Amino acid sequence: MEHLYIPGNYQSELSLYDTQIAIKTVKDFFQQTLAEQLYLLRVSAPLFVRPESGLNDNLNGVERPVSFGIKEQNDRPVEIVHSLAKWKRNALKQYGFHVGEGLYTDMNAIRRDEITDNVHSIYVDQWDWEKIILKQDRNVEYLKETVRKIYKALKKTEKYMAIKYDYIEEILPKDIFFITTQELLDLYPDCTPKEREDRITREKGAVFLMEIGDKLTTGEPHDGRAPDYDDWHLNGDILVWYPVLGHALELSSMGIRVDEDSLARQLKLAHCEERAELPFQKAILEKQLPYTIGGGIGQSRICMFFLRKAHIGEVQVSVWPDETREEALKNGVVLL
Repeated sequence: MEHLYIPGNYQSELSLYDTQIAIKTVKDFFQQTLAEQLYLLRVSAPLFVRPESGLNDNLNGVERPVSFGIKEQNDRPVEIVHSLAKWKRNALKQYGFHVGEGLYTDMNAIRRDEITDNVHSIYVDQWDWEKIILKQDRNVEYLKETVRKIYKALKKTEKYMAIKYDYIEEILPKDIFFITTQELLDLYPDCTPKEREDRITREKGAVFLMEIGDKLTTGEPHDGRAPDYDDWHLNGDILVWYPVLGHALELSSMGIRVDEDSLARQLKLAHCEERAELPFQKAILEKQLPYTIGGGIGQSRICMFFLRKAHIGEVQVSVWPDETREEALKNGVVLL
């Protein structure tokens, strides 16, 4: 119960039936707009991978994947994906994509170690996307240009939903603000990482927080990032201020992916150089995979934000503690 927040006088503007219609409206419009902005083709993607492939995302390195054995293959183990961050780069080469082209797909995951609250669920659904770039595109300006295109898709979606539904007002600012994690620490040295995110996002409305994963002057990173997909100097999160809950809401994590040099550096910093022998990581070090940029955009987070819902369980079906479901229902928050 300590993780459940009920906004004062909250009431959903949509019935359960109308919410389902609105969810489809948001998803259809946003993914089409995103594909147009970034030149992406929709593809199919795996729900599980073999652990020895090195393709699963290990997130912060402590989350346990859901795994099972395949009876037909002598109980050979496979893992439910945590994300498709690595699989996508491999697929771009396998499917024959060219520079400037990319893919997107539905990614569904189970994060069994997640601490659930209004915006976190053990079920994760997002659009995973990836695009081939040139080596010279591996720079901050290219990253910012891509972020602006994604933000444009978000702005267009909000405008569209505001036209479709009278109760939705446009709250996203005209432009997204860029800041690094070290710059943010320098601004608010006495705050926790989460408090810093809330303060800058409340002030700016929409923020791209850059350079996540490497250590700051405090000796600690702003947040954890796996060392073998994002380049920690060329990544970030899209955050928006969410007045319904009164805090920043992360809609996307993305970045320019590691090349052979940054991968070697980050594996060493993370004390996991042994991963260099896994097939995916080895292919990067030997320059066998294309240089890419990519990310994940939360589908339920997007729906929650644009429909102004108080809990992510209002737009996705998951499993919640019984006391959370009961308390939410008493306060007009109906979890699916």
